Amino acid sequence: MTDVTQILSQIESGDPSAADALLPLVYEELRKLAAQRMANEASGSTLQATALVHEAYVRLVDVVHTQSWNNRGHFFGAAAEAMRRILVERARRKVSLKAGGAFDRIDLSDVAAPAAESDVNILDLNDALSQLEQEDPQKAQLVKLRYFAGLSLEEAADALGISTATAKRHWAYARIWLYGRIHRK
Repeated sequence: MTDVTQILSQIESGDPSAADALLPLVYEELRKLAAQRMANEASGSTLQATALVHEAYVRLVDVVHTQSWNNRGHFFGAAAEAMRRILVERARRKVSLKAGGAFDRIDLSDVAAPAAESDVNILDLNDALSQLEQEDPQKAQLVKLRYFAGLSLEEAADALGISTATAKRHWAYARIWLYGRIHRK
Protein backbone atom coordinates (compact mmCIF):
# COMPACT_ATOMS: atom_id res chain seq x y z
CA MET A 1 0.00 0.00 0.00
CA THR A 2 1.42 3.41 -0.95
CA ASP A 3 1.88 6.23 1.53
CA VAL A 4 -1.02 8.09 -0.09
CA THR A 5 -3.35 5.10 0.25
CA GLN A 6 -2.35 4.64 3.92
CA ILE A 7 -2.97 8.29 4.70
CA LEU A 8 -6.31 8.20 2.89
CA SER A 9 -7.40 5.28 5.08
CA GLN A 10 -6.26 7.23 8.18
CA ILE A 11 -8.38 10.18 7.07
CA GLU A 12 -11.33 7.84 6.57
CA SER A 13 -10.89 6.47 10.10
CA GLY A 14 -11.11 10.02 11.47
CA ASP A 15 -7.46 10.93 12.11
CA PRO A 16 -7.43 14.77 11.82
CA SER A 17 -3.63 14.98 11.47
CA ALA A 18 -3.64 12.68 8.43
CA ALA A 19 -5.01 15.42 6.16
CA ASP A 20 -1.97 17.55 6.96
CA ALA A 21 0.33 14.67 6.03
CA LEU A 22 -1.48 14.05 2.73
CA LEU A 23 -1.06 17.49 1.17
CA PRO A 24 2.74 17.41 0.78
CA LEU A 25 2.52 13.99 -0.88
CA VAL A 26 -0.08 14.94 -3.49
CA TYR A 27 0.42 18.69 -3.86
CA GLU A 28 2.81 18.68 -6.83
CA GLU A 29 0.70 16.21 -8.79
CA LEU A 30 -2.49 18.16 -8.05
CA ARG A 31 -0.69 21.39 -9.01
CA LYS A 32 0.29 19.89 -12.39
CA LEU A 33 -3.30 18.79 -13.00
CA ALA A 34 -4.60 22.23 -12.10
CA ALA A 35 -2.04 23.93 -14.34
CA GLN A 36 -3.16 21.72 -17.25
CA ARG A 37 -6.78 22.65 -16.62
CA MET A 38 -5.97 26.34 -16.29
CA ALA A 39 -4.05 26.31 -19.58
CA ASN A 40 -7.38 25.59 -21.30
CA GLU A 41 -9.13 28.50 -19.62
CA ALA A 42 -9.66 31.87 -21.29
CA SER A 43 -6.90 34.41 -20.72
CA GLY A 44 -9.08 36.62 -18.50
CA SER A 45 -9.45 34.01 -15.78
CA THR A 46 -8.60 35.27 -12.30
CA LEU A 47 -8.33 31.78 -10.82
CA GLN A 48 -4.76 30.55 -10.44
CA ALA A 49 -3.72 26.89 -10.48
CA THR A 50 -2.64 27.11 -6.84
CA ALA A 51 -6.06 28.41 -5.79
CA LEU A 52 -7.75 25.65 -7.79
CA VAL A 53 -5.64 23.01 -6.00
CA HIS A 54 -6.42 24.48 -2.59
CA GLU A 55 -10.14 24.74 -3.23
CA ALA A 56 -10.30 21.19 -4.60
CA TYR A 57 -8.23 19.85 -1.69
CA VAL A 58 -10.52 21.49 0.87
CA ARG A 59 -13.51 19.85 -0.80
CA LEU A 60 -11.80 16.46 -0.88
CA VAL A 61 -10.41 16.32 2.63
CA ASP A 62 -13.37 17.61 4.59
CA VAL A 63 -12.78 16.54 8.19
CA VAL A 64 -16.47 16.94 9.09
CA HIS A 65 -17.76 14.80 6.20
CA THR A 66 -15.06 12.17 5.73
CA GLN A 67 -15.04 10.34 2.44
CA SER A 68 -13.95 6.84 1.63
CA TRP A 69 -11.00 6.49 -0.77
CA ASN A 70 -10.26 3.07 -2.23
CA ASN A 71 -6.81 3.98 -3.49
CA ARG A 72 -4.63 6.69 -4.97
CA GLY A 73 -6.40 6.49 -8.35
CA HIS A 74 -9.79 6.95 -6.71
CA PHE A 75 -8.49 10.03 -4.86
CA PHE A 76 -7.09 11.62 -8.03
CA GLY A 77 -10.30 10.81 -9.92
CA ALA A 78 -12.23 12.63 -7.21
CA ALA A 79 -9.72 15.50 -7.42
CA ALA A 80 -10.38 15.75 -11.16
CA GLU A 81 -14.12 15.85 -10.53
CA ALA A 82 -13.69 18.53 -7.84
CA MET A 83 -11.59 20.68 -10.19
CA ARG A 84 -14.16 20.26 -12.96
CA ARG A 85 -16.97 21.35 -10.65
CA ILE A 86 -15.02 24.36 -9.41
CA LEU A 87 -14.27 25.50 -12.97
CA VAL A 88 -17.91 24.98 -14.01
CA GLU A 89 -19.18 26.91 -10.97
CA ARG A 90 -16.82 29.79 -11.74
CA ALA A 91 -17.81 29.81 -15.42
CA ARG A 92 -21.50 29.88 -14.51
CA ARG A 93 -20.94 32.72 -12.05
CA LYS A 94 -19.00 34.63 -14.67
CA VAL A 95 -21.80 34.52 -17.23
CA SER A 96 -24.66 35.08 -14.83
CA LEU A 97 -26.56 38.31 -15.38
CA LYS A 98 -26.11 39.17 -11.73
CA ALA A 99 -22.34 39.28 -12.22
CA GLY A 100 -22.67 41.28 -15.44
CA GLY A 101 -22.37 38.22 -17.64
CA ALA A 102 -24.28 39.86 -20.47
CA PHE A 103 -21.36 42.26 -20.98
CA ASP A 104 -18.07 41.37 -22.63
CA ARG A 105 -15.14 41.74 -20.25
CA ILE A 106 -12.02 43.29 -21.69
CA ASP A 107 -8.75 43.18 -19.80
CA LEU A 108 -6.76 46.29 -20.60
CA SER A 109 -3.59 44.26 -21.08
CA ASP A 110 -5.39 42.34 -23.83
CA VAL A 111 -6.49 45.39 -25.80
CA ALA A 112 -3.27 45.73 -27.78
CA ALA A 113 -2.86 42.02 -28.49
CA PRO A 114 -5.95 39.94 -27.71
CA ALA A 115 -5.28 36.36 -26.67
CA ALA A 116 -6.94 33.45 -28.41
CA GLU A 117 -9.94 31.99 -26.65
CA SER A 118 -9.96 28.39 -25.49
CA ASP A 119 -11.13 25.90 -28.11
CA VAL A 120 -13.65 24.40 -25.69
CA ASN A 121 -16.03 26.34 -23.52
CA ILE A 122 -16.08 24.70 -20.08
CA LEU A 123 -19.87 25.10 -19.78
CA ASP A 124 -20.46 23.45 -23.17
CA LEU A 125 -18.11 20.64 -22.20
CA ASN A 126 -19.85 20.21 -18.85
CA ASP A 127 -23.29 20.03 -20.48
CA ALA A 128 -22.08 17.50 -23.04
CA LEU A 129 -20.28 15.48 -20.36
CA SER A 130 -23.46 15.39 -18.25
CA GLN A 131 -25.36 14.03 -21.27
CA LEU A 132 -22.67 11.40 -21.86
CA GLU A 133 -22.83 10.45 -18.18
CA GLN A 134 -26.56 9.75 -18.61
CA GLU A 135 -25.87 7.56 -21.63
CA ASP A 136 -22.67 5.85 -20.49
CA PRO A 137 -21.25 6.66 -17.04
CA GLN A 138 -18.03 4.70 -17.58
CA LYS A 139 -17.11 6.63 -20.72
CA ALA A 140 -17.89 9.90 -18.94
CA GLN A 141 -15.66 8.89 -16.03
CA LEU A 142 -12.88 8.05 -18.48
CA VAL A 143 -13.16 11.54 -19.98
CA LYS A 144 -13.01 13.12 -16.52
CA LEU A 145 -9.91 11.14 -15.62
CA ARG A 146 -8.18 11.96 -18.90
CA TYR A 147 -9.28 15.58 -19.37
CA PHE A 148 -9.57 16.88 -15.82
CA ALA A 149 -7.09 14.66 -13.95
CA GLY A 150 -4.59 14.45 -16.81
CA LEU A 151 -4.20 10.69 -16.45
CA SER A 152 -2.75 8.71 -19.32
CA LEU A 153 -4.96 6.18 -21.07
CA GLU A 154 -3.26 3.36 -19.19
CA GLU A 155 -3.63 5.09 -15.80
CA ALA A 156 -7.30 5.86 -16.44
CA ALA A 157 -7.95 2.27 -17.54
CA ASP A 158 -6.32 1.02 -14.36
CA ALA A 159 -8.35 3.43 -12.19
CA LEU A 160 -11.57 2.25 -13.88
CA GLY A 161 -10.59 -1.44 -13.77
CA ILE A 162 -10.83 -1.91 -17.54
CA SER A 163 -8.32 -3.03 -20.13
CA THR A 164 -6.26 -0.49 -22.06
CA ALA A 165 -7.84 -1.70 -25.31
CA THR A 166 -11.33 -1.05 -23.91
CA ALA A 167 -10.20 2.35 -22.64
CA LYS A 168 -8.90 3.21 -26.14
CA ARG A 169 -12.24 2.29 -27.71
CA HIS A 170 -14.18 4.22 -25.04
CA TRP A 171 -11.88 7.23 -25.41
CA ALA A 172 -12.28 7.32 -29.20
CA TYR A 173 -16.06 7.03 -28.90
CA ALA A 174 -16.33 9.64 -26.13
CA ARG A 175 -14.19 12.19 -27.98
CA ILE A 176 -16.30 11.91 -31.14
CA TRP A 177 -19.54 11.93 -29.14
CA LEU A 178 -18.53 15.02 -27.13
CA TYR A 179 -17.28 16.84 -30.23
CA GLY A 180 -20.63 16.24 -31.90
CA ARG A 181 -22.56 17.54 -28.90
CA ILE A 182 -20.37 20.59 -28.36
CA HIS A 183 -20.25 21.69 -31.99
CA ARG A 184 -23.88 20.90 -32.90
CA LYS A 185 -25.22 24.43 -32.72
